[in-house]
Amino acid sequence: MLGYALPFAIACFALALLLNLWRLATAPTVLDRILVVDTMVINMLALIVLYGAQSRSAISMDIGMLFAMTGYFGTVAFCKFYLRGRIVE
Repeated sequence: MLGYALPFAIACFALALLLNLWRLATAPTVLDRILVVDTMVINMLALIVLYGAQSRSAISMDIGMLFAMTGYFGTVAFCKFYLRGRIVE
């Protein structure tokens, strides 16, 4: 059963990532683009974790954790820059 579920989930998240790229290109405001990039980070994280589950690799979980932290801090930095005009106070 897992042999069918993992490729299906990977395909679904890959499709979601492609739709996010399309939304990034057509987003009307900066806030929409920030939200799209944050959603892309979540989709990439899901792809990394699913690939790690499929290949039975523990290193992909560490890579996923680093990617999640980088995405979170990047989103916070973008939002602070958008609201205040500078990141560091």
